[in-house]
Amino acid sequence: MPLPNLDSVESIVAIVVVFGALVFFHELGHFLLAKRAGILCREFALGMGPKIFSVKRGETEYTLRLLPIGGMVRMAGEDPEMDMLQPNMEIAIERDAVGKVTHLLLDGVQGASARAITGTVIRYDLEHALTLTLEVDGEQRNFSVHPQAQLVKDGREAQIAPLNRQFKGKTVSQRFWAIFAGPAANFLLAFVLFVALGLSFGVPNDVPYIGEVKAGGPAAEAGLLKGDKVISIEGRKVATWQQVVEIVSSSPNKELLFEIERDGQISKVPLKVVSDENNVGKIMVTQSLTSAPGEALKFGATSTYKFTVMILKGLGMLFTGGVGLDDLSGPVGIFKMTGEFAQQGLAVLMQWAAVLSINLGLFNLLPLPALDGGRLAFLAVEALRGRPVDPHKEGMVHFLGFAFLMLLILVVTWNDLQRLFA
Repeated sequence: MPLPNLDSVESIVAIVVVFGALVFFHELGHFLLAKRAGILCREFALGMGPKIFSVKRGETEYTLRLLPIGGMVRMAGEDPEMDMLQPNMEIAIERDAVGKVTHLLLDGVQGASARAITGTVIRYDLEHALTLTLEVDGEQRNFSVHPQAQLVKDGREAQIAPLNRQFKGKTVSQRFWAIFAGPAANFLLAFVLFVALGLSFGVPNDVPYIGEVKAGGPAAEAGLLKGDKVISIEGRKVATWQQVVEIVSSSPNKELLFEIERDGQISKVPLKVVSDENNVGKIMVTQSLTSAPGEALKFGATSTYKFTVMILKGLGMLFTGGVGLDDLSGPVGIFKMTGEFAQQGLAVLMQWAAVLSINLGLFNLLPLPALDGGRLAFLAVEALRGRPVDPHKEGMVHFLGFAFLMLLILVVTWNDLQRLFA
C-alpha cells in the first residue's frame, strides 16, 4: 500500500484541523460544565507532553502541548499543587488591605516585598476554614487566607482551591455533567457538521424530482431533465422519491410511461428501463438535493443517530469476537484516512470528521478505567453507596486502565504500520 500523500498541504492541514476540532470541542464540553459548576479549572490543554505555548486568562492557563494526541482540562482537586505547602516550611506571606493572605511565597523571602511576613508553617487549612498558623519571631500567629490566594514557587503561581472549588467538593450530579459534557460535545459537533453539510452541499430530497441525468442513459435518451417532477409511473401516482426507486428497480428491461411536470406543463414520456448485473432496474438519474434549513436539521439528527447505531454495532462485534484487533485502526490509520478523504473534497472530509467525532464520543463513554465512562461508572457506584470510592483505589484502577489503553494503542498502531508498508 502506498504511503499517504502527506506532502499535500491540504492533507496536513485537514489532519490538524479535524483532530484539533475533535479534541477542542471534547475538552470544551468538560471545561464549560466544570466552570458552570464552580470548579476551578487550572489548565485547558490541547495535546499532551511538554508545553510549546501557554497563556493565562483569569484562573485558567490555556496551553498547546507538543504531542497532537488528546487534551485535558485540569481541575482543582485532581492535581498536586496543594502538596507544595508543608508543615515546618519557611515561607513568606503577603496580605491585602483587610489582612487576608493573598500570596504564600514558598521560596521564603526571595521575591517578597518589604511588607511580607516571614515565618515557619505550624498548621494550615486551605480547604475549609482557610486559615494559616505561622511561628513568627518565636510567637504563633493566625492568619485568614483569601479564597483566591496564590501559592508561589520558583516564580510560578498556583491558586489555592477551597473544597467548594474542587471537583470532589461538588455534588454527584455536578460532577456527572462535567464529565459527560465531553462526549456530549462530540455528538453535538457531529450534528452541527452534518447540518452544515446539508446546508452547504444539499441533502437527498424525498420529493420525486429528478436530480442529475447521466448522459447516454435511458432517462437522457427519453428527454428527462434535471428538475423534472415525476407525477406518476404507469398511471400510479408517486409522492416520494422512494416510490420512484421501488417501481423502477422492480421493472428491469421494461418500458414504463412516466408522467412528468416541467415548468408547469404536464407531459407523458415513455422510458425503457435497463438492468444492472443484479437484475435491478435503472434509468440513470440521481435523487435531487435540497438545502432547506429544515431538511438540513433533519439530516443532521438522522445521520448522527444512524452512525451512532452503526458504530455501537461495530463495538458490540468487537466484544463478541465478530471483529478482532487486527481489524482496528489506531492514530496512524486514522491520520492516513483523513488525508485521503481530504483529497476527495470538503463534503467527504466533513462527513468523515462527523463520524470520527461520534466515534470519540462513544469510545469515551465506554465504562473502562481512565475513560470518561469509567469515571461515570465510579460516580454511579458513589450514588448507589452514598459515599465515594476510596480515591487511592480509584486512582489505581484508572492508572491500570490507562496502561491497558496505551498497550492497546501500541497494538493497533503496529497493525496500522504493517498495513501501511505492506
